[in-house]
Amino acid sequence: MNPISLPEAQALLASYVEAKDNNRPALIHEAFAQDATLTFSIDTDTISFPAKTEGAAAIAATLVTDFAQTFDRCRTYYVGDLSLAEAGATLTVPWLVLMREKAAHTLRAGKGVYRWGFARQQDGTYRIGSLHIHIARMDVVPDAGAAMLAALQAALPYPWLPSQTLQAAVQAQASADARLAFLKEFV
Repeated sequence: MNPISLPEAQALLASYVEAKDNNRPALIHEAFAQDATLTFSIDTDTISFPAKTEGAAAIAATLVTDFAQTFDRCRTYYVGDLSLAEAGATLTVPWLVLMREKAAHTLRAGKGVYRWGFARQQDGTYRIGSLHIHIARMDVVPDAGAAMLAALQAALPYPWLPSQTLQAAVQAQASADARLAFLKEFV
């Protein structure tokens, strides 16, 4: 079995972020195998998802359609230097998410790890065959006008976020607004 190349993996990860963050469920069907599985492990009670979801259609509903009913202005960042990853059948990538909970008008800041599994299709291309999302934190911060969210998102390159850039941005944002000091736990 030939491993997926890093550029192929990056393209699939970019499609996932585009689908989830911009409410484009059709892209899930392009990036995920039809029989793909999605699992979660969650270390916080501030957000919930089904423990396991099977099939691209159900994954699109969970991660895009249902998600967009509760959250908007979402930006998911891949943290670190993905170019250091080795080509293979799996890829583990730390993530950061910054978004707004619509009903509560709150900033949501979360972090965790994605564990991607890639499946070679009959036509020789790769799709995402499995995705495990570990949510380590999901902090909720009042942000009625979404000014904090806008400032944070403006300070970060999207979606590929080098660790050093995240550290510098968190330090600068926390220094400028004490309400953002909690973000120091995110680096």
